[in-house]
Amino acid sequence: MEAFFAADLSIAILVVILVIAVLRLGIKVVPQSEVFVIERFGKYARTLNAGLSLIIPILDRVAHRVSILERQLDEQRISVITKDNVEVTLETRVFFRVTEAARSVYRIRNVNDALVTASSSIVRSAAGKLELDELQSSREAMNQEIAHNLHSAAEVWGIEITRTEITDVIVDDATKEAQRQQLNAERKRRATIAEAEGEKRSIELKAEAELFKAKKEAEAVKVAADADAYAVRIQAEAEAEQTRMLADAIAKNGKPAIDFEVAKRQIDAIGALASSDSAKTLILPTDVTGVIGAASTLIETLGSSPDGKKK
Repeated sequence: MEAFFAADLSIAILVVILVIAVLRLGIKVVPQSEVFVIERFGKYARTLNAGLSLIIPILDRVAHRVSILERQLDEQRISVITKDNVEVTLETRVFFRVTEAARSVYRIRNVNDALVTASSSIVRSAAGKLELDELQSSREAMNQEIAHNLHSAAEVWGIEITRTEITDVIVDDATKEAQRQQLNAERKRRATIAEAEGEKRSIELKAEAELFKAKKEAEAVKVAADADAYAVRIQAEAEAEQTRMLADAIAKNGKPAIDFEVAKRQIDAIGALASSDSAKTLILPTDVTGVIGAASTLIETLGSSPDGKKK
């Protein structure tokens, strides 16, 4: 009896152990950074993503553990010939990650080698479209073109190209010297152009200054001419007014008014002659007294009213 009980206990323990082993084989915990490719009887069945999953023990097995983290290829040095027939070496890096694990293990044997081959071809093709100067100044555009073309080639392998980088453009010493000479020539050309532009601007400013001066001088001449014309007009108006008044006096008083005007002008002339600095001795004709007397009489006559009364 005891032997039978011991046998049953052993069988129970074996069953428990077998169940635990089966459960252990059927439960799979997938890390966050990986996916598991499951095969059933040697054929692809499904892909397990991160977390806890169950498979059928014995029938299913984990054939591949594929990392889905972003990776990079080793730095490549690719010899290329530019559009202007200059041989240079490009240092490139390619970053990628697996998006479809089944394709990455069933469609290609070595993903890294395949990406190296594809990237070398695409980089040579892209660099061959550019001249050396454009190659050095258009890295960003080249990176985008290489990443786009490489992504199209790697998509069939379940690979996503996240980015590509051209880290350096290496040229030989002869090419560097030629570039240096070209750069010096370009600097001299720009300096010559800048100097010519400066001289041109200086001439333009000088011409503008002379034109401005001529305009201002013309305006000044015009103002002076206007002032002279105004003075002549005022003087003419004053003389015309004087003539009119004289004509009115003549019309009213007749010959006495004429004699008065003549006497007045004679007296003004004598006064001007007497006040001259160069006149030391003044000799007057004997009729000056008569002239002055006549002027006095005329003043009294013109100053009186028609009825003989003084105004």
